[in-house]
Amino acid sequence: MPSPITYLSQVLALIRKEMLAILKDPASRALLFAPALIQSLLFGYGATYDLTHVPYAALDQSRSAASTELLARLDGTGVFERVATLDHSGQIAGQIDSGAALLVIVFPGDFAARLAAGREAPLQVILDGRNSSTAGAAAAQISAVVAAFNAKLGNRAPLTIVRRAWFNPNYESRWNLMPALIATLSMLQTLLLAALSVAREREQGTFDQLLVTPLTPLQILIGKALPSILVGLVQSTIIFLIIRFWFQIPMNGSVWLMYLGLISFTTAAVGIGLSISAVALTMQQAMLYTFLVMMPLMLLSGLLTPVRTMPEILQVATYVNPLRFGIDLVRRVYLEGATFADIAFDFVPLLAMAAITLPLAAWLFRHRLN
Repeated sequence: MPSPITYLSQVLALIRKEMLAILKDPASRALLFAPALIQSLLFGYGATYDLTHVPYAALDQSRSAASTELLARLDGTGVFERVATLDHSGQIAGQIDSGAALLVIVFPGDFAARLAAGREAPLQVILDGRNSSTAGAAAAQISAVVAAFNAKLGNRAPLTIVRRAWFNPNYESRWNLMPALIATLSMLQTLLLAALSVAREREQGTFDQLLVTPLTPLQILIGKALPSILVGLVQSTIIFLIIRFWFQIPMNGSVWLMYLGLISFTTAAVGIGLSISAVALTMQQAMLYTFLVMMPLMLLSGLLTPVRTMPEILQVATYVNPLRFGIDLVRRVYLEGATFADIAFDFVPLLAMAAITLPLAAWLFRHRLN
């Protein structure tokens, strides 16, 4: 058995070797510092539960001084922004479904008369329950404004709020989060699996042998992409079954339409993974690149915080994020019962990303220098 001094010197030599291996490669050095910088900025701006901007629509059937004053109080908070003034109740669905408004405030026709008579005057607030945390916070702020309005009337509290949450009647955060996991969790494994596929063969020295076979780059691409896509769909299926039958969250839309969207989403994710794999020389690099990419994709996806509450520059950045459109597609089909016409826009960026990343990966298979 070596002496303690010899044992310690061997450990220090191994530590020195590992540090040299990490710091020798400029790309590895960048990966030590860039992720911490980028992710800290994204957490600071993208992943926040602070309620700073609430778009809402108003349906004022009373058209009275009291309703006008209450709306003015909301607009004066600096948080609520009236994006539409509705003429009839048939316009409410369009505002909520499209995401243009987080909530709709409805004043009944006898609102002013009830207040003048000192009777209870219900104020209906229709919330977008697809994001329960934000909707709940907005409802709490409305309650505070209403409380101040009631205090002005002499603490009689005749004005009451009647809440209705569409697509999530009980404000359960699980209803908002779990359908999004159908896309999110499958992407974690799919992206990593695709990223390691070529890097593994490069590291083992078998990829060069594959390139000299009669197979074309397209055949190699298909052979590498399909297994990852299938694995991603199987994982999505497992998650979907757990959500539907274990947690018993009802599904309102078409299963086939959801899977059509998942195929497009998974194909785009695999294209990104294969591009990473074609660039990476080793499995370690492939894993580092994957985790570097995955964190911004999740933060800018709308998984935890709505995209519309992020700074405008980050909202623009989400257009190159397949997870944003995968989550939006699954949530809308699962919770809303959206049709293909409703979610057609989500397919456009997903198919565009797949059309760019998959040919790029095929080109890198041939032209990436060893």
